[in-house]
Amino acid sequence: MSDTPLKFLFGYTKRYWKKLFLAILFMLASSGLNVMPPYLFKSIVDDVLISKNIFMLNVVCVSVIVIFGLKAVTTYFQRYFMNVAGQSVVMDIRIDLYDHMQRMSLQKIYASRIGELMSRITGDAAILQSIVTSTFIDLMFNIVTFLGMFAFILYINWRLTCLIILVLPVVAFMLSFAAKKLRRAGHNVQEHLADITATAQEAFSAIRVVRSFATEDEELERFTKANRENYSALLQAVSVQGILAGVIEVFLIFALAIVFWFGGRSVINGTLTPGELISFTGYIAFMVQPIRSIMNEMGTLQTGMASAERIADMLKIPVEDSESHAGAVAKKISGNITFEHVFFSYEKDQEVLKDINLEIEAGQNVAFVGSTGAGKSTIADLIPRFYEPVSGRILIDGHDLREFNLKELRRQIGIVPQECVLMKGSIAFNIAYGLKDIDMNKIIEAAEIADIREFIESLPNGYETEIGERGVTLSGGQRQRIAIARAVIRDPRILILDEATSSLDTAVERQVQKAMNQAMKGRTSLIIAHRLSTIRDADKILVLEDGRFVQAGTHDELIKAGGLYADLWRMQYGDAS
Repeated sequence: MSDTPLKFLFGYTKRYWKKLFLAILFMLASSGLNVMPPYLFKSIVDDVLISKNIFMLNVVCVSVIVIFGLKAVTTYFQRYFMNVAGQSVVMDIRIDLYDHMQRMSLQKIYASRIGELMSRITGDAAILQSIVTSTFIDLMFNIVTFLGMFAFILYINWRLTCLIILVLPVVAFMLSFAAKKLRRAGHNVQEHLADITATAQEAFSAIRVVRSFATEDEELERFTKANRENYSALLQAVSVQGILAGVIEVFLIFALAIVFWFGGRSVINGTLTPGELISFTGYIAFMVQPIRSIMNEMGTLQTGMASAERIADMLKIPVEDSESHAGAVAKKISGNITFEHVFFSYEKDQEVLKDINLEIEAGQNVAFVGSTGAGKSTIADLIPRFYEPVSGRILIDGHDLREFNLKELRRQIGIVPQECVLMKGSIAFNIAYGLKDIDMNKIIEAAEIADIREFIESLPNGYETEIGERGVTLSGGQRQRIAIARAVIRDPRILILDEATSSLDTAVERQVQKAMNQAMKGRTSLIIAHRLSTIRDADKILVLEDGRFVQAGTHDELIKAGGLYADLWRMQYGDAS
């Protein structure tokens, strides 16, 4: 068993060592009491049935009641303290995992299947919850019970115990062999379970696409395939566990038969009492259950260790350093932006931006145009440091972006994306998203700037209207204007509008364009445009082709100059004049 997952879990469990100590203390007491009943067989046979001692009969009966009463109490406290500690451990792991995933680079998140990431928080964490709240303590309980019973049979008759010891190395070897097999099987089960989650999540996230192309049967086939692979992995794990448990049980029965044969001869010879033989064989029979439980729990534990490894590996992925250079950012930036020889690629040897040099003055309106894949959105994503340049540097107000506190930097940048995603909650919550105790007047002011106030106040519940998950209860234009209000409420110095009107019809586009124009006043604004009519009044238009700037100027200058911009205008509107 690898030390890595155990060390990982220990890092969390040590925070709750007092509760764990109490759980283990009560577990030891419960296990000790569990060992006692077979020894009473000796007294029942030798002191009650053979000696006909009424007093011992009373003692044995009272002892049974006391033992099982105390066992019930100790078992309750064992499980209570273990669950308190275990649930706390899993809660901490789940919170840390969620926080870590949120802070991973977008490049890493986009390279992963969202369903697989979710399976770490749900599936893997749920398995760990079972491990730390029940499996681990049950495993310890059964191991201690087995060792206690072994100590008693050694005390009753060491010669017979030596016969049993001959079988134990074989059992130990099988346990070691099974641990490796079950660990691999556990990994396979968890990987396939993550694939099931990812497949289902993808299908439901794109349910409109699935319905549009009538691919329900194909998606069902993908989901069925993932389930069958998970089923095969589960069967493999169960098969290893079942075969091993059966083989070990046969070995123990073989040992029991040997004990009966040699023990019976000892009773006949007078070197062993009937009660001692009954007690000895009782312990052997009772030892089968803890060994069987140990085997089952070993399988579950190996699956849990596989989950712990997967979570630990996820937590090793580097995250954004949002707190570095805490004092570098001024309280309010002006909004001057400079790109110096910036190169960028998502994949090695596939450059998206090539030697970008750019100077944007504070308060300027700058638009980026070009064909799909030219690098427009990538330039915008580099400014809030969603990605890092491969080489070159980007400066704001003369400071390298890497010197800024990331949170403070992003709080001064407003972004309105092409696909506007709103959160489940009220309109007021979405406009003030991320801001605590915000004045309602500021929410109304932001709605006014975004030209959405009149619509909101016409609703029965006004700003407290629930809009549904992802804003599905609103039209595209309404969602976009709420996104503009969400961007401007922080009074950002830099505003990024990433094809904010490309999915809207002409009438709605005019409304959103009006809101955008109001939002851009007094701010450095970067507009990524598909419809060129929306950027005619920009202070500067930069034309990208194959990751490089090929033209720059105002709308009129670029039309007169001809070239790519004029061609794009002609394709959209037919007349380059």
